[in-house]
Amino acid sequence: MASFLLALAALLLRRPRRTPRSALSIATRATAFIAALCFFWSAPVTLAAVNRATGVPNMGAPLTYGSISALSCSLIILLIHWRGGPRERIRRMTRLTVAVYGTLIVAVVVLFGLADADTERLTDLDTYYANTPYMREMITLYLMGHLASTIVLSAVCLKWARDEVTGLLRLGLRLILAGLLLDALGFTLAKVTAVVARWLGYDLDVLSTNVAPPAAALGALIYSAGFVLPRLGSAAAAERQSLTTYRALRPLWSAVKDVATAPVAEPTRWQLWWQLPSSRLYLLEANIRDALLQLTAHFDQQLGRTAYAAAVARGEERERARVASEKAMIIDGIRRASGHGRGPADPPEKFRLTIDLVELATAVQRLGQAAPEQVGTW
Repeated sequence: MASFLLALAALLLRRPRRTPRSALSIATRATAFIAALCFFWSAPVTLAAVNRATGVPNMGAPLTYGSISALSCSLIILLIHWRGGPRERIRRMTRLTVAVYGTLIVAVVVLFGLADADTERLTDLDTYYANTPYMREMITLYLMGHLASTIVLSAVCLKWARDEVTGLLRLGLRLILAGLLLDALGFTLAKVTAVVARWLGYDLDVLSTNVAPPAAALGALIYSAGFVLPRLGSAAAAERQSLTTYRALRPLWSAVKDVATAPVAEPTRWQLWWQLPSSRLYLLEANIRDALLQLTAHFDQQLGRTAYAAAVARGEERERARVASEKAMIIDGIRRASGHGRGPADPPEKFRLTIDLVELATAVQRLGQAAPEQVGTW
């Protein structure tokens, strides 16, 4: 179940196609995916299948321990990108983390190859081989690597939590700390205690076989939620803003789609129902811009000059005066395309649409109430 939920999180966190690649986004999805792999490889059914497929008893062990070490590495890298900072510093710390844990993973594989571990153990390998040469070192190495990442993450999160962070970021930090605490106490400490007990001649295998796995699963889900929640929160806020803008642009789309010189394809309800508001907004803006560019033959550049001069006379800055000129030509062009214009148009040779569409939509909503002679003053 934990593997499925984390894999689902990796899919849900994919970026829209038009969104630029983000190192934080890649690190978030990679961490969720690697965490899912950890629980997949550590499942007894998977371990048995790997052992049978390779013909090597306990071959699933280095896969599991390697993926746990990779998860430790990805968690540190995710936190590095989450905190941000100078790009060169982020790259340097990321490379150092990859080098350290890459070396650890290679060491795990080499030690397993040197060990004599012919008896298949699917649930109690850590304690069963706790005193076996090379297997002992392999088990100790992966546990220490995981414990080190937990300590580093906890220290950084505690230091960051002392800063003035609020909202979902504060909640995310608390979830990360709670998940890391559960992972450190429920998984790492339980495993270490059981292994050390074997070294001393005692049997506390129940800590390794019954306590550690569910604690690791729950801890991973909690701290993964801590990393993901702030990002989902900001994404939800962006989608709400996209929905607001989409609704604001609908009147403008209604005004231009029927007067465009060529039909503009509008997505059907069936095509829209599964799309996020940001995707809907992107399509709507593209359609509006296409329709407006088709109306350039109805634009009157003389009217644009008049609107520009009037804006400058009112004390507007040149940029705002240019926006007023563009807005006046577009609104007058919509009138002319609808058959309500006066006199022939004098279209510009070149026209580049730069006006904010929401501002234009607000002006178009006033189009029905305004007298024709008022258009040049907008």
